Amino acid sequence: MYHYLSRLVVYRNIEKDSILFQLAEIVEQWEKQKADREETVNRLYEQVNRLLEVATRYGFDGNLWQNYLAYLLAMTETPFGLVCEKRGAAEGSVNVFAKADFEIFRQLFHYDFSRLEKELEIDCFSVITDYHSVAKAEKYYNKSVSDRVRELSRRIAAAVDREEVFSVVTEFYQEYGVGLFGLNKAFRLQEEDGKQVLVPITNTEEVCLDDLIGYEEQKNKLVENTRAFVEGRKANNVLLYGDAGTGKSTSIKAILNEYYKDGLRMIEIYKHQFSELAGLISRIKNRNYKFIIYMDDLSFEEFEIEYKYLKAVIEGGLEIKPDNVLIYATSNRRHLIRETWSDRSDISKDELHRSDTMQEKLSLVARFGISICFLSPNQKQFFGIVKGLAEKYPELTLSEEELLLKANAWEISHGGKSGRTAQQFITYLLGKQE
Repeated sequence: MYHYLSRLVVYRNIEKDSILFQLAEIVEQWEKQKADREETVNRLYEQVNRLLEVATRYGFDGNLWQNYLAYLLAMTETPFGLVCEKRGAAEGSVNVFAKADFEIFRQLFHYDFSRLEKELEIDCFSVITDYHSVAKAEKYYNKSVSDRVRELSRRIAAAVDREEVFSVVTEFYQEYGVGLFGLNKAFRLQEEDGKQVLVPITNTEEVCLDDLIGYEEQKNKLVENTRAFVEGRKANNVLLYGDAGTGKSTSIKAILNEYYKDGLRMIEIYKHQFSELAGLISRIKNRNYKFIIYMDDLSFEEFEIEYKYLKAVIEGGLEIKPDNVLIYATSNRRHLIRETWSDRSDISKDELHRSDTMQEKLSLVARFGISICFLSPNQKQFFGIVKGLAEKYPELTLSEEELLLKANAWEISHGGKSGRTAQQFITYLLGKQE
């Protein structure tokens, strides 16, 4: 197996700690009699365990070995793959190396583990190449990633030669992309070994705009701007502000689900990470996707200066923000930065022109081209939300009069009228069903 991998060119940057390379090394050492049976079996089981973890994380089934190899091809970013992502297969000398690599993968797809199993008296590879997984709820894995990788695996396994594998993989790259951005729709920045890296969020909430009852004008504004963005037209950064529990964050999650198939991706970033914004944008600006940088519950205290990083990124630096990046933020504050009475006076022992400071702070809001207000519903609107949510659950058999009476009592003792309160009330009712 190892002699296959030593001939890779385009995909030579696959990590040496990967399951593929570790298995190849173990098999080579056994074949060259550089390891005894017990050691070899133990090391093989370690890699099989890693393979099962990958299969569980991505919902793989059937031939886990082939699923894993397809996953490697889908996730490994190479200059070849990035070009295919933008324009598909193109003529060029690199195709010679790529096709040679695909022939190696085709042979690995059909690697015969039976001799190894017989010599070591094990059967783990027979199990993982015909694996029947335990059914899992979709919230535990990203179903879209699982479906796409398993389909890629099936097509490669059926390919008769390197030419067909080349066509299958390059078509996959052009349709879905390559690497993390190609298969996942949401990400967060996370510190690893002292560096901020992008980590996929694999269990995003499958909510759609219809799940948010009411707020039609607000949703339409958000949809119009986002549709223009994914279609390559001019679009604005968006601030969704207003009362808590009114659906601001839900609307943005729904927008991601609606336009993911059109190449929209979302990166969630927190206030303490704003100094990383410039580097993050530099990483994503040349990819063939549209990115929304999402900031939830955004606000700044008087002493915080992180807003300066955000202002510089939105508008004002020498390097303009790329066309494939927008910023969507939610906040309970209209002006994002808390004001004090001293902000509104030029008379201050701390600063001669205090109002200039206030204007600097307030100018952050002006850099969001669109501001959308979400206010708490009145009584009629709140009842409309309750009824709309209740209609989705036939098991709720309360009369309308009884439903609204209970809803009114619930909101009085649970934080007032809001979409969140209505959903919590419906959840409460469902929990009482036998």
